[in-house]
Amino acid sequence: MLGETVELAGLILIIAVLYAAVGQAGASGYLAVMGMVSLDPAMMKPVALALNLLVAAIGTARFARAGLLRWRIFYPFGVLGVPFSFAGGLVHLPGALYYPVVGGCLLLAGLELARSTWASNRWPTPAAREHPPFWAALAAGAGIGFLSGMTGTGGGIFLAPLILLMGWVDTRRTAAVSAAFNLLNSASALLGAWATLPTLPAALPLWLVAAGVGGTVGAWLGSRHLPVAALRYLLSAILVTSGVKMLSL
Repeated sequence: MLGETVELAGLILIIAVLYAAVGQAGASGYLAVMGMVSLDPAMMKPVALALNLLVAAIGTARFARAGLLRWRIFYPFGVLGVPFSFAGGLVHLPGALYYPVVGGCLLLAGLELARSTWASNRWPTPAAREHPPFWAALAAGAGIGFLSGMTGTGGGIFLAPLILLMGWVDTRRTAAVSAAFNLLNSASALLGAWATLPTLPAALPLWLVAAGVGGTVGAWLGSRHLPVAALRYLLSAILVTSGVKMLSL
């Protein structure tokens, strides 16, 4: 049991580094590895949300200090995302439905993001806007917020590909928006999940430490040091890998 706990901590650290570099908090990755080590399914969503909350807080702070997080860009996604995420947190999907739905969404998003990144490197694309269209962002925040609460993800893993594919803002600001969206929606969804499941595993503090270290390293890399194309391909690889893993569970 101890070996499994330590192994999971190591996997969580690696996932946190990779996800935080692109403004994500890692919930889909945590869910995938928790499924691989056969953690109690009832615990998976609240644990993933708790880890997500910590890594998202680190990422949001790092991107804000780098001057990449702007309220005008973020708030249309967050204003409905938070309450809808809480509502989604009250919903518990059966495993037979949960994994295929989430895995399929992640896989398709990752493949499309890779295709669009490759195409943008070959042909010129219009410059990203200064901020997203208000009503479209509001609807996207509500829908993704509910989906994130229901699935135990922060929502940024679905929001980032949408923003990039629509060309609403540039890649680094998309990462910043995703981090902040993950932070607020993870907190809201965790409250919703906690209402029906008030207990968490004893090993959670160790996993939080691992996620915190990984999130700090990843956010540092993503906010200033990785090139934009690398960020987009990294996010695509994460989406595809997570989708395949969840479809295989």
